[in-house]
Amino acid sequence: MAFAYVVPLVCGLGAFASRVDAQNAAAPANSRSASIAASTTQVADWVADEELKKRVKSALHADPYFSDEHVSVSVEKGVVVLRGFVFNDRDLQDALRIARKAAGDKPVRGSLSSERGGP
Repeated sequence: MAFAYVVPLVCGLGAFASRVDAQNAAAPANSRSASIAASTTQVADWVADEELKKRVKSALHADPYFSDEHVSVSVEKGVVVLRGFVFNDRDLQDALRIARKAAGDKPVRGSLSSERGGP
């Protein structure tokens, strides 16, 4: 008689376990979606950084009173970084001013050195 109660109980738990496994099987798909969203965000950030870099480089190059020959521009996590050297302190200030104007609300960091005796 007890056997009649045990069999449905065991079978019922088996069905419950199958449902739990099915729920857990869907979890990796959600993780994949999160991973895809994260990589999409990284690509979008990279594209935005490249556009910002191009905009700042173009602004430095287009200024008729500034020589950008020895200045490189990079963007690191949304921060514009100027590297290289300029000929005097005025050029250093001009480089920062031009880059800040082109960068809009993005921060600009200057790692430029000033070489005395330039043109």
